[in-house]
Amino acid sequence: MDLTKRENGESSTDRFLDLIADPFQAQVQQNSIYAAVIYSFVVSGLLVVVFCFLRPRNSRIYAPRAKHADEKHRPIPLGKKPFSWLTAVKDVKESDLVETVGLDAVVFLRFMRMLRNIFLVLTIIGCGILIPTNVVGGSPFYKQWSSVPTLMKFTPQYIFGTKFWAFVIVAYLFQFTVCFFLWWNYRAVLKLRRTYFNTQEYKASLHSRTLLLTHIPNASRTDAGLVELVEKAKPTHDMPRAAIGRNVKDLPKLIKTHDEAVRELEKHLAEYLRNPNQLPAKRPTCKAAKEDGKHKVDAIDYLTDRVAQLETTIKEVRESVDMRNPMSYGFVSYAHIEDAHAVAHASRKKGPGCNVHLAPKPHDLLWQNLPMTRRTRRIRAFWDGLWIVLFTVAFVIPNLLTSVFLSDFSHLGLVWPKFNTNLQAHPTGWAVAQGILAPLVQTLMYMGVPIVFRRLFTHSGDISRTSRERHVTSRLYAFFVFNNLLVFSVFGSAWRFVAAVIAAHDQGVWHAIQDGHLFTKVMTGLCNVSTFWLTWQMQRNLGAAIDLSQAWIFLWTWIQRTFYSPTPRELIELSAPQPFPYADYYNNYLFVATVGMCMGALQPIILPVTAFYLAIDCVFKKYLLQYVFITKTESGGRFWRLLVNRMLFSVMFANAVIALVVGAQGVGSINSVQNGNMLYAMAPLPFLLFGFKWYCKRAFDDKLLYYSTIPYSDLEGSHSVDHPKERKSNRVGVRYGHPALFKKLLTPMVHAKSQHLLKEIYGHRSNTDRNIFEAPHRRSTDRARPATLSYGDMYLTDMSHDQPGKQTQGGDIPNIELVAESDLDFENFKKRAEFREQFGGDGELYGRPDDFSSRPGTPSTFTTLTDMNSPYRHRDSAGSRVSSRTRLGDMEEPEQGTSYPQGYQRTPRADDGFQPMGAAVSNEGLQTTSSRQPLVSGDNRDEDTSYEQFRYRG
Repeated sequence: MDLTKRENGESSTDRFLDLIADPFQAQVQQNSIYAAVIYSFVVSGLLVVVFCFLRPRNSRIYAPRAKHADEKHRPIPLGKKPFSWLTAVKDVKESDLVETVGLDAVVFLRFMRMLRNIFLVLTIIGCGILIPTNVVGGSPFYKQWSSVPTLMKFTPQYIFGTKFWAFVIVAYLFQFTVCFFLWWNYRAVLKLRRTYFNTQEYKASLHSRTLLLTHIPNASRTDAGLVELVEKAKPTHDMPRAAIGRNVKDLPKLIKTHDEAVRELEKHLAEYLRNPNQLPAKRPTCKAAKEDGKHKVDAIDYLTDRVAQLETTIKEVRESVDMRNPMSYGFVSYAHIEDAHAVAHASRKKGPGCNVHLAPKPHDLLWQNLPMTRRTRRIRAFWDGLWIVLFTVAFVIPNLLTSVFLSDFSHLGLVWPKFNTNLQAHPTGWAVAQGILAPLVQTLMYMGVPIVFRRLFTHSGDISRTSRERHVTSRLYAFFVFNNLLVFSVFGSAWRFVAAVIAAHDQGVWHAIQDGHLFTKVMTGLCNVSTFWLTWQMQRNLGAAIDLSQAWIFLWTWIQRTFYSPTPRELIELSAPQPFPYADYYNNYLFVATVGMCMGALQPIILPVTAFYLAIDCVFKKYLLQYVFITKTESGGRFWRLLVNRMLFSVMFANAVIALVVGAQGVGSINSVQNGNMLYAMAPLPFLLFGFKWYCKRAFDDKLLYYSTIPYSDLEGSHSVDHPKERKSNRVGVRYGHPALFKKLLTPMVHAKSQHLLKEIYGHRSNTDRNIFEAPHRRSTDRARPATLSYGDMYLTDMSHDQPGKQTQGGDIPNIELVAESDLDFENFKKRAEFREQFGGDGELYGRPDDFSSRPGTPSTFTTLTDMNSPYRHRDSAGSRVSSRTRLGDMEEPEQGTSYPQGYQRTPRADDGFQPMGAAVSNEGLQTTSSRQPLVSGDNRDEDTSYEQFRYRG
């Protein structure tokens, strides 16, 4: 008995090591390939058919973007027939798409079409050259050729000698094909980019002619000091206007805490009022915040008072912000785009004592990172980079184990006898579990990776969200190539080689290494693993079909509505068009292309499978970007250079695989000299790639990034045109003010059906309850004021019948926004900043871009946009809405949360004859004039007499 157990234990251990060494040994069978084909294509086809028939009946899921976009950005209407969407998608031209979906989406679609065309050509090359070479060249040399699986006959592991010259030729053809398509599309993207520069939207935007300066020295931290810095970098004919950043203290953290408290209060109210006809016996409770003792408290009362106290604190901090204590960043705006871009180009290598960047759009900035010092950035970049490396390496073990055992439960049964018994008894049930569990675990494992990387790059100092997304894309690609391709594919072969060397240690380590033929074992292992990547590429079609059918959105919406009590805010957000995650999708297609090129050289059937997947997904994504997804932050196609660099790396990696195959079969054989010549013939390939990259950089990159590298005054014919209106409407100090100074605070939302219960919920409260959460730093002073429960911009109060216009005494009901069931749609809230920021970028999609600098009626300093014709205005009984926002008060007052702290007084409007920046800078010197104050000499700029101290005076 003991012997049996020991043998079983040894057998299980041996099985485990064998599976680790070759995790794909059971997947080379023909039946597994056929199963993958049926599973992938049949399920994908069913999902596409379901989409075709559901699309005309559910525009809320399948066309939210088309529903909410303004006339300019709305795609062409689709017919009600199941397949009418194909005709509409096919007939849309790229030039029209730029206007409709933006340049980022157009570049994404062009990148997908480029990949599709590349793999169509590579399919002809690979299948036309490599398959005949492998099949014809392998059969005479292998005695058991008839017993070799058909797919394995397509691999090069059975051929020898001069036949590998075909692989050398294919390497050159692969590289030439990729470089040709990159060059062709580089020109097209450059044309799109230059057209984008000349659009009215870009020319009218403030960010297009504004520079962001970081790491500004102490001596230059004034508006006039910023002007001196950029003039030192490159003088221009017209003087710019500047705005130095100011210390907003703890406002961002306070506002974030306030918003979190509002959302938490909404969740407790939604759960408690889920059934208005029968309230729960107990009121909800929660843990108090750390500063309040962390004890259990009544959730509704506590959070109501906490929100009120936070709003009071925010208002006090806003009032304390003044013009002193400048920060190490600022913004400089020019009258002409050419001047701003010429200065940025001149400062690209070495700035004038600071770093100079083309300014992103205001809502794109990561404000918390702008004042970060160089030393802090370096330290954080080092440690965050180290964490990424450690995270990538640590992922090897779970990635390998899940791939071995979750991909086939029979593998787990080989090393776990009890599980194998249960598996044999219930094969159908475990087969279903395997089909669901394996992709689910893999998906969940990798879902968190982009989130982790985003947080690390935010922590390390990225200055904008779009630059962070580009960095996340590059690191995700490196992570996937290392973990999912390199380690996943080479580990088994390397394991076998190391095991063979250890077993032959008596012969001597070096002799064992020579006899082990490392390269041959790695090449054989790669040929075996190529079959797995074939099935993996086939299953990409399923992911594309799931995206098109919006299956996850359907599932998540159903789960939210069925098992939870969603708040009105959450329901509104569910109906909003979702932002398109460019980093995730770019990484997916780059990785698919890398797998296709690397493994396609070993298993040519992968090439047509990849081409097919990219072809159908081009159609799917073209529909989704027009009708479903939005671009949260438009970067104007700035992803392109990143994509080109990763594609060139993919080609180099594929060439390395081919070189490995060519060199492996000649080691220690009579053909070693010939194979050596083949490797020498491949030596120029990497140098040709570097030469191509250098050419693209010289020919295209500056034109892609900069509108002009020559100042406006140096351009031919520039003096015949002037833009006085642009200078007059310059609002760099307004648009690039820190959002914490003017961001509207959230108001709790409650279903209108529960309105009659609010008095009951808050009826036990008295006016004396207001002092409970008074700010600690003010309790001991005589100036302490009680915290008010009037927060947000809506007021819901119980009015007295005896005294019209007066509130009733006793019960204290806070301000709450009531939302009717019929109004729980993003359409009714898309122009509000709190929703537009998350689901519409700067509002351009909905006809309200915040970045226009020459639009009439531009609001004054630190005010938010309010559409006086919006659905949130008061309506009469014929067109009234139930939402309290549509019927409570006049919208002409500033939105709640908009305050004008000391030193940042509200700027008079343009019709008062006052320029927001307050000063015109002369060409002779840095002298500033204002229509409301005397001239101050630029030679005497100090903390008391600088232009900075006077520009906001009324």
